[in-house]
Amino acid sequence: MEGPDTFVQLPLAIDPNTKAISSSSSSGALEAELAALNSLHRSFVVDLEGPMGVPPPPVPVNPKRSAQITKLKETGNASFKKGAYPDAVRMYGLAIDMAAKRPLWEPAGLVREELSQLYNNRAQAFMAQQMWPEAALDAFCSTELKKVANTKGWYRRTTALKEQGRLDEALDVIKEAIDFESAGPDKEGVETLAKLLNEIETALEKKTAA
Repeated sequence: MEGPDTFVQLPLAIDPNTKAISSSSSSGALEAELAALNSLHRSFVVDLEGPMGVPPPPVPVNPKRSAQITKLKETGNASFKKGAYPDAVRMYGLAIDMAAKRPLWEPAGLVREELSQLYNNRAQAFMAQQMWPEAALDAFCSTELKKVANTKGWYRRTTALKEQGRLDEALDVIKEAIDFESAGPDKEGVETLAKLLNEIETALEKKTAA
């Protein structure tokens, strides 16, 4: 026979101005739950523009946020073309932060596509500065968000690993890339990936023979 449930009263408080909920408890799990709850509340307060604060339907996208993200990305692209790579990195970073904070009711597919492209662009800007670890991380994010039809992301991820001398990892990544992209529409991109695969295999053979 099961015993009675035990209820523990939590030391919660609510800010009268921001309505944020806090606790004096030292529980890490409770703090994480409250942080998520407060973040959701802020997204409703900031993003809801309908009458009486009624949430919009789950599909439509906030056009103002989309326009801001697009403007930041285009500014980053312009900086990259001028060779102002640090500025490009900064603009892409601002766009990434804004895209990652889209409200939960906006389409997840849009967010993944948007973030994948932005991480891809920033990876290229890092590569232009020979910042290989940063480029590898951003390209990793890009390919994890979009594994198919993302030959540039796979190429940049593999190249950044190769430039760090991480040839075994680069080999695994480029093989995974070709598996995903071989049935895709970018045949020229797949050929580029195949050439990179040959370069890595050759480099590994030389390393083994040395």
